Amino acid sequence: MRRIKKGDQVIVIAGKDKGKRGSVVRIVDADRAVVDNVNVVKRHTKPNPQKGVSGGIIEKEMPVHISNIAMYNPATGKGDRIGFRTLADGRKVRFFRSTDEVVDV
Repeated sequence: MRRIKKGDQVIVIAGKDKGKRGSVVRIVDADRAVVDNVNVVKRHTKPNPQKGVSGGIIEKEMPVHISNIAMYNPATGKGDRIGFRTLADGRKVRFFRSTDEVVDV
């Protein structure tokens, strides 16, 4: 089970976009994630009529290292660390370390 999953609300804790919040669009690798409106770069692309791609300068989101983002805890309004716990019914869930609140319901 991963600490950060697709759809989680995260906050950037290091880098040029420090302090920005967004949701995880996808997990690229074991250690990289694409976050909505974070690490946006301008990419110069050539047109490719066979694939239907028009050329020009496009803005796209690039992956961020997992160590530079933290789960956003709405109770505290800050980034928080994640722990794992097994419930009485046998489910393994994630919880916020500071408030002991379960993330997965």
